[in-house]
Amino acid sequence: MKNTEEKLTAMNNSHVILVGAGPGDPELLTLKALKAIQNADAILYDALISEEILAMIPENCKRFNVGKRCGAHKMKQEEINEFLYKMSLRHKNVVRLKGGDPFIFGRGGEELEYLQERNVETSVIPGITAAAGCAASCNIPLTHRGYGNSLLLHSGHSSSGEFDPSHTDKNNQTQVFYMGMNQAAAISAHLISIGHSPETEVAVICQGTRKNQASQLGTLASLPAMAEEMKHLTPGLIILGNVVGLASAQQQKQQAEQLPLTA
Repeated sequence: MKNTEEKLTAMNNSHVILVGAGPGDPELLTLKALKAIQNADAILYDALISEEILAMIPENCKRFNVGKRCGAHKMKQEEINEFLYKMSLRHKNVVRLKGGDPFIFGRGGEELEYLQERNVETSVIPGITAAAGCAASCNIPLTHRGYGNSLLLHSGHSSSGEFDPSHTDKNNQTQVFYMGMNQAAAISAHLISIGHSPETEVAVICQGTRKNQASQLGTLASLPAMAEEMKHLTPGLIILGNVVGLASAQQQKQQAEQLPLTA
């Protein structure tokens, strides 16, 4: 049966493109990604794709919501892999539309492997990852010669759903936690336990780059409370490090400029 499907794939001359849609703002979609969307016969998209980007899908293109959100999965990853392969048997141009970048916590590597094992022609269009988009939207440089000379991107939870404390460090380093809102207390407690100061500056950014973006600046000690207050606004990103202070300084400057002059 598998050999028959592989022959059908070759005869169909199908092509699957893993496309990064960026963090949500439609203007941050790359030209190459837009072209792939407009030429697609079928699109399988994630739950994090913004409505503005979904509106760019042609009317004659078949669309399928295969999104996974915390605690609410429409399809398991194994089912998405299989469905994506079946779509390659039926359509010539298939787009797998993923939030952010397909290869940064997007499971794009798993889907690529699955398709390549079945001889499906596959390519990847990168997207602006959430860390870059959300940080820029709040004027936080992820790296800075004077404040943060390295960058570490974490998944806020492991495959079991819990926070994995491995590979965290207390050096002069910017750390970004994806999907960590529900694990904020565990993240905070662990980082403090290995030597991070409770006063280490932290930013929590939800719906980054979108019109309803919300953010809070605080400290590692206040991170659990910030995450709890903003958890209804997910997806959210946690940025930790000295670079966050630059956003805090700009925020204070803007507030000072808005104060009325006194005699």
